[in-house]
Amino acid sequence: MPGDFSSGARLEIRVTPADVGKRVSVRQLAELADGHPTFTDTVGVLASWDAGVVCVTRRTGETVRIPEKLLVAGKVVPAAPVRRGIAVPAVTAEELAAIASRSWPATETSPLGGWTLRAAGGFTRRANSVLVGGAPDRPVDEALAYVRRWYGERGLTPYLQVPDTSPFVPALDERGWIREADTLMRTAPLAPLTSLPGGDDVTLSRTPDAAWTAAYHRTGELAGAALKVLSGGPSVWFASAPGVIGRVAVDGAWALFGAVEVAPEMRRRGLARSVMGALARRAYAEGAVAAHLQVEADNVAARALYDRLGFLDHSGYHYRRPAA
Repeated sequence: MPGDFSSGARLEIRVTPADVGKRVSVRQLAELADGHPTFTDTVGVLASWDAGVVCVTRRTGETVRIPEKLLVAGKVVPAAPVRRGIAVPAVTAEELAAIASRSWPATETSPLGGWTLRAAGGFTRRANSVLVGGAPDRPVDEALAYVRRWYGERGLTPYLQVPDTSPFVPALDERGWIREADTLMRTAPLAPLTSLPGGDDVTLSRTPDAAWTAAYHRTGELAGAALKVLSGGPSVWFASAPGVIGRVAVDGAWALFGAVEVAPEMRRRGLARSVMGALARRAYAEGAVAAHLQVEADNVAARALYDRLGFLDHSGYHYRRPAA
């Protein structure tokens, strides 16, 4: 057993901050009872080791915080075996949108009842729109007026991200808020993606380097704001190989894939699949079991790729903005 530290074996701490991102088994001192120590074992991904605190994320998504002074043993252990046949967890459209929002986080948020106002210097509509979940804490007209003011103060267009099944769709139609950028949320079991071929030349890192950022077409003049959003999220990894990049953010059982881009001259060589596979293996090692992503409904090429990878439509959303 990876977490078994035999009572007859010498307890050693064979993990260091350099092992962040690896799967580890650690033992901590729990308490002393009548002069006898009791211990607790934790197996998971070493998420961080900073300021005297060791954080290990279990497969369930729970993060265990261990004071360094209580650590009595630790070692790097092999990645967990891939388990086939695990179903995608059942979540509502609003729940999946909230998971995705945490993995593509705005730099500024403000609650409005069941709505969440998000801003990130204008980098992507997703991070600069109202996440419409439940009901706002005031009548709809007052809520929309507040949204206009809040985004106007930041020099941003007041966008709403609205589930297609939201009860507020008729009200927005009546008030002339323009619908655009219909988007699909798609999900798939993660385990099959870990078997995608290739990936030997894919480099994974915690931060995007200059080459990765230059290859990402959405960055443009918003490089500063983009870096904050791209690097935000519970556990983010960036992938790069000649002619292709990608990103995954792991949040418990869920892994959000995005920013998969292939240089025009390198397309139709399986590079996107190679990067997806490398990111999937990294996400699976951290305990994720389900993949999700967002793709605009009219992006036929991307939808065809994700069809071949086993993604199915979960739900849809679109954006709204005032006519004037």
